[in-house]
Amino acid sequence: MNILITGCKGQLGNELQLLQKAHAEHTFFNTDVDELDICDQNAVEQYVKENNIDGIINCAAYTAVDKAESDKELCTTLNMMAPAYLANAIEQRGGWMIQISTDYVFNGKNYRPYLEDDTPSPDSVYGSTKLASELGVSKFCKRSMIIRTAWLYSSFGHNFVKTMMRLGRERSELGVVADQVGTPTYARDLAVAIMTIVEKGIRPGVYHFTDEGAASWYDFAKAIHRLCGITGCHVKPLHTEDYPTPATRPHYSILDKTKIKSEYGIDIPHWEESLAECIQCIEHQS
Repeated sequence: MNILITGCKGQLGNELQLLQKAHAEHTFFNTDVDELDICDQNAVEQYVKENNIDGIINCAAYTAVDKAESDKELCTTLNMMAPAYLANAIEQRGGWMIQISTDYVFNGKNYRPYLEDDTPSPDSVYGSTKLASELGVSKFCKRSMIIRTAWLYSSFGHNFVKTMMRLGRERSELGVVADQVGTPTYARDLAVAIMTIVEKGIRPGVYHFTDEGAASWYDFAKAIHRLCGITGCHVKPLHTEDYPTPATRPHYSILDKTKIKSEYGIDIPHWEESLAECIQCIEHQS
């Protein structure tokens, strides 16, 4: 198959590129904005047609959650309009599409893991535009899958893990929010799951994928420091109101993964196991 990957320079896009040698039977078209502007509908349709694309994995997104509150137009274009253009273009070829979405489509007021058919209720511009992308992709491409994920990190790009590693070595004290609970997710685990899905076949619908387990941002930070051997920085727990941000975060956003595990036989690691693996990669690179 000819597979188009958008956002190839991001965390997930980079992880997908690392897996491509193991899937040499496919031809991958790795693109970022320099190779393909997915906000340009004509450019998208032309690229998909000229390269005989069979499937699209859309990793591109506006992910600056706080900045999105004041940059609504660009966030809407990239998170809502662009995925619809991709979906429409691949539908014309009878192809498939995987759209990456987020736990931010929920308001986080649950106290049980969210199921795929729970009613979304986003509290932020970012969450609203990602929900709109789900609806648009599902509408325009019959063979589309929505995969919601959360708290992504990797050895690529800027993320919470790298920030906590740096600050832990620079500071003697650090405050981290302790009353927001989710699941840290290694982008490589998501990339492996996506390629498993590609090989086994697209089954349209909404799916959830994160690593196993649950943690607060405070727990996550403490685990990062422990695994890095950082002992000189005291991490203190904060309440959300102690650390105000422009965008409202979900207080509880654990995603139930029963569906993707049963449909595709995916074995998902615990977040701490994957965190240790990622930290090894980061330290090997430095």
